[in-house]
Amino acid sequence: MSTLSSTGKVPVGGAEIYYEIHGDGPPLVLLHGGVDPSQTFGAPLAAMARTHQVIAIHLRGHGFSTDSDAPWSAEAMADDVAAVLRQLGIGRARVMGYSLGAGVALQVAMRHPELVEKLVSVSVAFSTDGDYPEGRQAFAEMPAMAAEIGKQIAASPLGELYPDVDWERLMRKTGEMNQPERDWSEGIRAITAPTLLVFADADAIRPEHMVAFWKLLGGGQRDAGLDGSQRPLSQLAILPGTTHYSLIQSPLLTEVATAFLMQ
Repeated sequence: MSTLSSTGKVPVGGAEIYYEIHGDGPPLVLLHGGVDPSQTFGAPLAAMARTHQVIAIHLRGHGFSTDSDAPWSAEAMADDVAAVLRQLGIGRARVMGYSLGAGVALQVAMRHPELVEKLVSVSVAFSTDGDYPEGRQAFAEMPAMAAEIGKQIAASPLGELYPDVDWERLMRKTGEMNQPERDWSEGIRAITAPTLLVFADADAIRPEHMVAFWKLLGGGQRDAGLDGSQRPLSQLAILPGTTHYSLIQSPLLTEVATAFLMQ
């Protein structure tokens, strides 16, 4: 595992945003998926910290961060990330996010482009029509089931790992956050940072949407040429034998992400 060098909390908008710093090298902000930061901040963090100074940020209401009464949004969480970077005096960083964290990473690139050198977006849709109907239904039902689900998580090893999380509140706000329709296509087109899109081959996101996402970033427009000189700055990877839920633990993910970031 990587060596933990420091931790801290930054007050933002009524919440305190927790961060950890691991490893040495170019700064890389690592943003976890919903509910469980430990999925992202275990083996993937250790792998990325071999080549980067990883700033692992717990999104508001998750892990060791606190929350406010404000509703959640990827936009607000992106502003939290920007506040942490500015508090740490990091003027420009590479940013990698998974699922919820990927949505936040995209918003950092759109709202605070001056902070983002390169971007890795892992398994997220840029609009709600990229999700399968069963996924949309699960989010719609989540607020009503928040108390039951929260009680189960609180009694689990995850609850022991993050004992201060209000799990009922987390599940309710997760469902509420994901119910409104969204379409970030205009903002995606305006992203200037070189971007790597990563998806599972059996993802929670429709494959047609993956291609549409890639095209918004300039991909899929023409043959790159014999020497590759016509290829876009951004890249696309679809990892075989993975799902939305297993992708974060795949060694292939950190391999392709590291190769992209170190180019």
